[in-house]
Amino acid sequence: MKPLVVSVDFGSLSRRRFLKYGLSAAAFVTMGGVGSMLALRGRAPDVDGLRVLTAHEYRTLARLAEAIFPAGGAFPLGAADLDLARAFDAFLADEPPWNVEDLRRALVLLEFGPVVFERRLATFSHLDADERLAHFTRWTVADSVLRRQAAAALRTFLVTRFYDRPEAWAHVGYEGPLVNVSG
Repeated sequence: MKPLVVSVDFGSLSRRRFLKYGLSAAAFVTMGGVGSMLALRGRAPDVDGLRVLTAHEYRTLARLAEAIFPAGGAFPLGAADLDLARAFDAFLADEPPWNVEDLRRALVLLEFGPVVFERRLATFSHLDADERLAHFTRWTVADSVLRRQAAAALRTFLVTRFYDRPEAWAHVGYEGPLVNVSG
């Protein structure tokens, strides 16, 4: 019998990418694997009335929204006042399954981003507001197309929902629609 020979083509795997993946895997194993990752995430408070998002996903999105639109920042009201995370959940309820899954993956990636990409022992939701904003801002200019796309999608949605609310209109000089659509 001939010995089994397995041939693997590592030609497409650059040295830099190999080292990057190797270091990430080593860090993951060192931290104890999935159990440690979940322990870092901690428990999220229960949120009633969510249609799509889990409590953890809601918390991640709420913390991102609060970092982008803090109360008392450029406007007196902030993301928490408008519950932008709940608006995101309502939006997802009417989206096709593939879009829901993509956005959910983006939220998981964002939550574990500080651990995976910055080798920190804290998840996104456990960073303070300034660190969350700095981390997310780094995503907007990252080498990774995936992180840039996720950042653009999340930011676009939050900005659109924030400025679409009548509570924000007066602060940007918008008097509302010319046509009364409610009656």
